[in-house]
Amino acid sequence: MDSVTTQPPPPSVPATDSASNAPAAPKVSTASIVATMLQVSKQISDLIFSPGRAPQVEVSGQLKEVNIAGVGKLLPDATRRIAIDLLGKNDLVAEKLEKEGSADLSYSLPGVARFRVNIFRQRGSYAIVMRVIPNTIPDFAALNLPPQLGDICELRNGIVLVTGPTGSGKSSTLAAILNKINNEKAYHILTIEDPIEFLHQHRKSTIHQRELHSDTPSFALALRAALRQAPKVILVGEMRDKETIEIALEAAETGHLVFSTLHTIDASKTVERIIGVFPAADQQAIRSRISKAFRYIVSQRLIARKDGGGRVAAIEILKSTMRTREYVEKGEGEGKTLVDAMRDGSNEGMQHFDGVIERMIRDGIIDLEVGLGYASNAGNLRLELSDLAEASPVSS
Repeated sequence: MDSVTTQPPPPSVPATDSASNAPAAPKVSTASIVATMLQVSKQISDLIFSPGRAPQVEVSGQLKEVNIAGVGKLLPDATRRIAIDLLGKNDLVAEKLEKEGSADLSYSLPGVARFRVNIFRQRGSYAIVMRVIPNTIPDFAALNLPPQLGDICELRNGIVLVTGPTGSGKSSTLAAILNKINNEKAYHILTIEDPIEFLHQHRKSTIHQRELHSDTPSFALALRAALRQAPKVILVGEMRDKETIEIALEAAETGHLVFSTLHTIDASKTVERIIGVFPAADQQAIRSRISKAFRYIVSQRLIARKDGGGRVAAIEILKSTMRTREYVEKGEGEGKTLVDAMRDGSNEGMQHFDGVIERMIRDGIIDLEVGLGYASNAGNLRLELSDLAEASPVSS
């Protein structure tokens, strides 16, 4: 693992109190530790505090230790102290951490950065992961999003899902879409998040953002209340349970445009994940409702660039058409898969992962072997790229 050594800057915010006799407590305030870690690179995605290691940052998918003067290797007392500092006076989140062993919250260094934080217990001690949230809301150009996703902003109702593993950029993509709607449409927008990530200002739209625990006890309750708050657009941070999915479907069916996320790897797995939440007796009815309600399923995978300049998003787009609605409602079969529909649907703005990855490899954006590692069907993609392998010079 790489490591870098940095000196902490003068604290720009007051240091928090800590017990003077805590043997492993850092001599530097939590705010200064975080600010110092951010100096390592402009491409930091996460900050990690783990007992037994110096503070770490993740840059382009790789961890680096940050050797900070006065901090060194963190012991359990140190990560506990940092966790307490991050929690502040948020008693609800502290109670959740105590009861459930993990908790999410937001944290801000004024004028520096905002973070989505997860604190969790492991081996009887605390560990912390802080996801860096950019101060500015990204736009389509900054994220290199396919231009056809702009059509989402013209929708009047239905469900749009953005899916992918943790850290794949789902929140950034949704923020860019929401920001475009905010700038172009005179709508009432309501978000329900855990925690609030990007801070949206009122522009052409009026936008309200509610945070789990501090503003509402659950996604389901907030979503149910949203139906009485006259929004045109609702963003639900995550479709976590059966009740939330049912209310989201109800909202979409009653004229709202609903955005949400799922931790699924592609469009097909997304549909199956939603269906699988429900009892077998209800699944066909849910299939029918989803087929009518969904408008787009956008799935993402972040892949390291060949030039070492960070990562690039490979984006799969499934759009609601007569064909895709049929496959969702009746289920996929031989020759009737959602991937087939996306492969044939380029004229309608659809694209599938392996097609996008092939194009990136041919354009020299990503390495061949790296791209194959992210493919849905690596064997088929390798065959499609056989001309490249044959043309590659043999190294002596």
